[in-house]
Amino acid sequence: MPATTHIPKSTRKGSITVTVADSGGDGAVLRGAWVSLYAHPDDVDRSDFPDTNWQPEPRNWLASERTDGAGQVTFAELDPACYLVKYEHHPKMLAQCVDVGSGCTESVCFQLPLEAQLEITFMNTDCQDIACRQPRVNDRAQARFTFRHSDVLAAHVTMQLAPGMTRVRNEKFVATMPMKNAGTQEIGAALAFSLLGPLPNGQAGGQLAVLALAEEFDVEEREPTPISGNLNVALARSETAPTPDLRLWGAIRASTEALSFDKYLRFMDLLFCSNGRENPPAAETAAYNRLLQRRFLPFTDTDAYRVLKAATEAFVMVNCGVFTGDPGVKGDADVLADLNDYLRRRDLPKPGREPYLEQVEGIGMLPYLAIIRRKLPDVPFNEPIRRTEREADLCEGFVQEKLRNPCLLELIWSYWHEECMQVQAMNAITRRFQNMRGTRQPDPLANVEVNPLRPLNNLLWGYIQDEQHRLTVARRNAEYDHHYGLRLKGRAVLDFRPADTRSKFVEAFHHLLRLCTVFYKQDDNTTVKADAFGVLNALKEVHLILSQGAHSQFGDLPPTSRIEMLIQQWLLSRPEFREFLPTRVMVAYPEPWMDRVDAMKKLQGWSDTSVVHFHNLAVFGEQLLLSIRYGAWSTAFEPTQAFNFARFWRPQVLGYIHAYRAATGVELGAETVETRVDSTLPSVLLQRRLAAQQRSA
Repeated sequence: MPATTHIPKSTRKGSITVTVADSGGDGAVLRGAWVSLYAHPDDVDRSDFPDTNWQPEPRNWLASERTDGAGQVTFAELDPACYLVKYEHHPKMLAQCVDVGSGCTESVCFQLPLEAQLEITFMNTDCQDIACRQPRVNDRAQARFTFRHSDVLAAHVTMQLAPGMTRVRNEKFVATMPMKNAGTQEIGAALAFSLLGPLPNGQAGGQLAVLALAEEFDVEEREPTPISGNLNVALARSETAPTPDLRLWGAIRASTEALSFDKYLRFMDLLFCSNGRENPPAAETAAYNRLLQRRFLPFTDTDAYRVLKAATEAFVMVNCGVFTGDPGVKGDADVLADLNDYLRRRDLPKPGREPYLEQVEGIGMLPYLAIIRRKLPDVPFNEPIRRTEREADLCEGFVQEKLRNPCLLELIWSYWHEECMQVQAMNAITRRFQNMRGTRQPDPLANVEVNPLRPLNNLLWGYIQDEQHRLTVARRNAEYDHHYGLRLKGRAVLDFRPADTRSKFVEAFHHLLRLCTVFYKQDDNTTVKADAFGVLNALKEVHLILSQGAHSQFGDLPPTSRIEMLIQQWLLSRPEFREFLPTRVMVAYPEPWMDRVDAMKKLQGWSDTSVVHFHNLAVFGEQLLLSIRYGAWSTAFEPTQAFNFARFWRPQVLGYIHAYRAATGVELGAETVETRVDSTLPSVLLQRRLAAQQRSA
């Protein structure tokens, strides 16, 4: 027989099982609570514990773990010794000293002095309390959390609500829920306790310890009310539940509106031409003053253009993000002020009080970025260093500012403005300014002479001198392809060989638009309930494709392109251009630069499709893609989110479909036997229409 190996008793490992629970009330446990394990310091007497003066030292830290659904966490494979166990959340608890024997499992229990209870009361449809405990259908259940020291802990505790519950205004720990069905119902909520401070050793992870409670009750059917006389019956559209995305989409609408040319033009007028009658916005002005000290051009007599460039960069920098604390920019309250009326017109419910930003490690971020952060918990955050003059992030880790305030821009805005010939129109003007003849004979711009006494003359001089610092058409074209699989056609991009392309984007996006039109027909029919599962699956597909292109130049090229194209639009909107570009005065262009581009297209024999349609494609496309990119679509499995998306963005979806037909001749919303949508590149369709136009001329 083989010899038996005996392990010395002193070398057998032990373990500690820690339980975190409420000491009173229902004795509920806390899940997700962080518990840290420390080696007992040699200079501290064991008999002193629990010690109110003990402070943990990083050198003694061994591990930090979170409690499971049973409120427990186990530290295994421990050498026989004395250890200290510390609960890391509010309310503050004293650390406990534990002696682990050889091969033994020790138990530790943190009993929090909360005595938390969930009190349930009932109200009728008129919000009056019901004396009896037997509610009926359509009554409301009100859940109130009570716990000890709530006045002291209120700043460190939040109430998490179950789906369908709504927080009562000005009541942090009270929520209500309508009872729509008869039978046994359950109402539940949870208290979430924040950390006392940063986790030891820079540990990353979730931040809240959750204590959940639930109560059951019976709901009776409501007695039918007899009605007599003449009755009017009307059918209504299907109801839907609010989702946090409604706030996010409201912020996207507000952000894209803040970046519109009209807002930009007003800012420029207030900054340079108001003569003190009205002050420009404080946030943009402060950013402009900072940038003006750091943006310089190595050319003579280009100060006017340098100022224009710095002001435009400041405008885009301030207005392109989701801001959460700066009082000088549009905040959540401003978004909601306009959002409620918009939702009412779309037959959508008002969102709850829960913010659309998710809290991850104490930082509010968009749902999509929160998923990315949780996927890489080992990557540290770079602390913001904006307080320094360098304003550079050079250290290893995530740039915290880009997680908190991503720039809500889509490059598709630049793509459609480039397809409308805005860039080409500006290039034709600058070439003529340099006395270069155009390709057409006779040259339609032969008589274009800019008076040197007008500001436009020096602005064009600076714009031309700075050409080497602007994006080339080849760089933009490569990024269009990297983001969306879209490409330009022309001599400037003949030798185009991309390394990575989104070849399935056009088909997936057009398929989504078609499914939305099918959904709208069902949704308008009050005799059926519209099915949004198809829209949901299409959204998940487009979201996945968009996220694949969110790399390399994704963070820097779109805002740079936006700045450059806004400068072009501002230059084109100058009144001096009326002197040599024959525009149609009676056409109601929504922005003053548009008639200049259409006039140039007419002179050069380019496409006769109005620039307005391309502008609508840019604006609507940007809003739709932002809502798809930054939503947590990869984790959505219920159609409610997609249902709300289709209703919320209906004007943008239908506006994009109409503008696409006007620009390319392809109807994306047409019902045909062929299930496959048209996925031809827009540049190819535009080239075909131009050739047909020239043949018929």
